[in-house]
Amino acid sequence: MSLVQGITQYLKDSRAELRRVAWPSKETTKSHTLLVIGISLGVAVFLGALDYFFNLLLERFVL
Repeated sequence: MSLVQGITQYLKDSRAELRRVAWPSKETTKSHTLLVIGISLGVAVFLGALDYFFNLLLERFVL
């Protein structure tokens, strides 16, 4: 099998596999996206608060 034939076969197989995927509904995708954004913002706020308080501690007791 040549390189071109191998690539062509790979692309055909990939396309066939994508047809068999059970894609989520628009509502599920939207809710999961909002969940990920919310959790990411929560983690960012938490880490920002930790950074702020550790910085305060360093300024008061070390520097």
